[in-house]
Amino acid sequence: MAEYREYLGARVAVMLTGAVAFLSVITGISNISQASVAIGVPVLPVRELVPPAAQTIVGFTGALTGFLMLGTAVGLRRRLQIAWYLTVVLLPLTALQGLVTGSVLSLPLVVLSLAALPSVLISRRSFDRSVSLSVSQRAAGLTLVGVQAYGTAGTYALREEFTNVSTLTDAFYYTLVTASTVGYGDITPAPSSELATLFAMSVVIFGTISFAVALGTLLGPALERRFARALGRMTDSQLDMLEDHVLVLGYGDLTEPILNELQSLDVEYVVVTEDERHVSELHRREIPVLEADPSDEESLEQAGLQRAVAVVAATNQDAEDALGVLTARQLRPDVRIVAAATQRENEDKLRRAGADTVISPAVLGGHMLVEAALDAGDARETAEDILDDELDDRVE
Repeated sequence: MAEYREYLGARVAVMLTGAVAFLSVITGISNISQASVAIGVPVLPVRELVPPAAQTIVGFTGALTGFLMLGTAVGLRRRLQIAWYLTVVLLPLTALQGLVTGSVLSLPLVVLSLAALPSVLISRRSFDRSVSLSVSQRAAGLTLVGVQAYGTAGTYALREEFTNVSTLTDAFYYTLVTASTVGYGDITPAPSSELATLFAMSVVIFGTISFAVALGTLLGPALERRFARALGRMTDSQLDMLEDHVLVLGYGDLTEPILNELQSLDVEYVVVTEDERHVSELHRREIPVLEADPSDEESLEQAGLQRAVAVVAATNQDAEDALGVLTARQLRPDVRIVAAATQRENEDKLRRAGADTVISPAVLGGHMLVEAALDAGDARETAEDILDDELDDRVE
């Protein structure tokens, strides 16, 4: 019950954060355009204490804060810890910005920001994932920062060779618009300065490369998610939302009855298999499936092993099942693991790999068939009793 309340609280925190982000953007844009003043909307007394320049700045930063909070809401949905910290900082900031603007239209933003903060604080433990950046993403970030630093420092050092450059802000602005290929033309190298011209060319070349690399690393994962949906694979957001589910390792002849039983009991589950044919078939039937190696640590982590209520390994390949069981046990010693042994001599091996319960369908079926044949008058009851006794004997 406590875990359910924590899970529900996390969802509420995500929804409230998203609502605050939306209100912050709308309020910020409204304040920039001064629409509330133009239509005669009442203002709060605090507005008279704030200089007009500060109100304009707050209006601009309010819209910017709103866009930042949209990003943190997405991060919260993926249970990122850094998104939780940023949200805790941004929520009081949005409330303060709403008060400083002094418009009655900002009151919903103030109220909702203050109301969302307790929910976010209470659900802190739900957001425990660290950001995992690939080597290419780190390289793209460092390249982008390095080029901006190079352009800013160089432009400021050569400010006498440029038109309209006198401060570091001017130098940074020139580097940004030049590297991003926007190029407004308000700042240019002096026609008589060959050095400034060569430096400007280097900024264009390095800046274009850095922005291209950055866009590639950002758009690449998004394109991968679209391809994943098109090919019938689960996206990262779908995997992140799994909670108290059953992790089914592999897919084979023995797996189908398990999936039917889980569906009949309305239990959330996900199948992990690297067989593309099975992945396509399961997706066609709208069964949640992750195309990955069920014995790989990263695959099990991605499938939510740490949040799973149980693990089931029941294909017709005992050796592969044993590897999956062994990996799951090493990653999470306290999880309940059940395995099926196609061959009876493999039962002990699966137990040593880490399975709590090992069932041999062939042996179990043989017992039930014999008992049913010897007591045909009460075959149904006998089969059920045998199944219960067999399970009791095999649970350690």
